Parts: sequence; C-alpha cells; structure tokens
Amino acid sequence: MLVALNKQGNILWQTPFGKSWTVSFSDSRSTPTVVGNRVYATSGSGVVACLDASNGNMIWSVDTQKEFGARFGTWGCSESPLVVDNKVIFTPGGDKTTLVALDRNTGRTIWQTQSLKDTAAYTSPLLVQEKEKQLIITVTGTYLVVVDTKNGEILSYTNYASLQNEQAIEVWPGAPYTNTNTPIYSDGKIFITSGYNHVGAMYSLSNDYRNLTLDWTNHTLDVHHGGVVLVDGYLYGSNWSSNARGNWACISWDTGETMYEKDWFTKGSIISADGMLYCYEERSGNIALVEPTPTDFNVVSTFKVPLGRGPHWSVPAIHQGVLYIRHGNAIMAYNLK
Repeated sequence: MLVALNKQGNILWQTPFGKSWTVSFSDSRSTPTVVGNRVYATSGSGVVACLDASNGNMIWSVDTQKEFGARFGTWGCSESPLVVDNKVIFTPGGDKTTLVALDRNTGRTIWQTQSLKDTAAYTSPLLVQEKEKQLIITVTGTYLVVVDTKNGEILSYTNYASLQNEQAIEVWPGAPYTNTNTPIYSDGKIFITSGYNHVGAMYSLSNDYRNLTLDWTNHTLDVHHGGVVLVDGYLYGSNWSSNARGNWACISWDTGETMYEKDWFTKGSIISADGMLYCYEERSGNIALVEPTPTDFNVVSTFKVPLGRGPHWSVPAIHQGVLYIRHGNAIMAYNLK
C-alpha cells in the first residue's frame, strides 16, 4: 500500500500497488521516489509502480519477477527506485539480467544489462556524475557493479563477497551475500559495507571505469542495515556485534583506520545534515544529535520516539527543517529549527 500524507500528518490517499513479501517480514522495505507529479515505488515482491502523486491513481506497474525473472533473497525486495532522466532504474538480478531501465512515463523496457547470474541485494543504486558520464553504482548479492546509465553496459564489477574477515571470531555463512547499504562514492573511490562481521571495503575506480582495485578493508564498520555517511573525510555508522547488538564507529576514508568504536544503546541508522549526525538506535528508539568528530562519539542531545511498535528500522529523513521518523505504523515529524 502506497500512502500519501500532508504536512499535518493527515492521509490524502492510499493505493495498493503490489504484493508484499510474505516469506519473511511482510512490512514495508523501500522508500518511494517522487519526481514532479509522479511517485515511483517498489513492493516487497518486486513490483515497480508509477502513480499520480496528486490522487494515487495507478499509471503503470511492472512485475519484475514475471517480466525479468527477478531473483530476491530471503528478505525479498528492498530497493528504492532510482529515477534518471527518462529512466527508472531497478535491480531484478536473476538469470536474464542484473539491472534494467524502465521508461518513467510508460514502464516499457529501455535497456537491460547482461546477467551476472546473481541474486539482487537489499540495497538501492547510487547515481554518480563522473566527468561526461553518468554511472550507476550498486551492490548485488555477490558483486559491486558499475553500469553506464545511457545504455546499460556493465563497465566493471568485482566479487565483494569473496573478501575474508580474518579478524572475525565467527562469520555467519550468509554474511557475504547479505548486502543492505547503498555504496558511498567520492572522487573515484567507492566504499561498501555489510553486517555479520563481513568486511567493509574501499575500491578505486579507474579513469575509464573499466577496473575496480581494492585499496583497503576495515573490520570495525560492518553496517547491518542502517547506512553509513561520509563527513569531512571520515565514515560514520554503527556496526554489527549480533542481531541485537552493535556499537557506533568512525573510520578514515583515506586509510580505513578505525578512529573509534563506542557503545550507545545499540546499532541503528544514521544520516547527516548541516554538519551534524542524526543517529537512531533500533531497540528503544533513542535519537541522538552527534558531533561528527573522529575523536569520540560526542552526543549533543537526545530524545526518544514515543509511538509505534517493533524494531526501529526506518531510516530518518530531514526536509526543510523537519525531521521525519517512521516506526511501524506510526510517523512523526519534529521541528529541528
């Protein structure tokens, strides 16, 4: 169900658009993408849909399992659509293709990449403008992949899952293939991370985009599914100790050196805005305003989310001075000004 609310929290419309994922956790997974008067969304079962933002009317939908043989992992489809010019980018995975571009107005297929014979990950693709070329950078179950946005050519890919965490006492067997975080890109460098004691890794992208070279790995910042941010040369996020536990960490973008690892409730999601970090721990719903410094996890102020049930897994969003928090079936707006 896709739901639209006004800024006062009143529901304007709600439209069913595709089946949820029923094998495990039927809750919502992705964030809709709004461009002009169109909303693009994906369901847990891999339906990509376009709706009218003013009234919720369905414009088109594509079942990617039927159309492309989409192959998802244990937790289904968790990808938010990437809209680039006239294209909606989506990652079905499977034996027919890896990424596809759908016409944003009609849903027809513009291009589809070659197949890497892989399962789709639980992440969303990143758009990068590099000189004259637009690139899509994403992660599948096994690979880090770089794609030409214009024609769908896979320019380079590398086996991220094969990297070993030699320092880990125990690594869950499925860890290398459970990727949930969108890559971070800056100046020809790509950082990717996943949880369960699998390593974070920094790659250099060659000038012709045809090669990926491993620069370093880090064993501290293995982010479960709360994202990671880059601020002034340092990466911030929370790591995985167990499914219920994790600490907050900072590592150097240039070297991968761990700057700190600190305990604050448990792991969770992170965003940055106006030179500050906003950290949202997943167990009790505490939110912290944190100074982005590599010397310590310096909490400036905190408050606790009062509404909703279940794990606090939705990533916060900030727009025009308002912090939006979703927890289960509750959504809250906080004035940051």
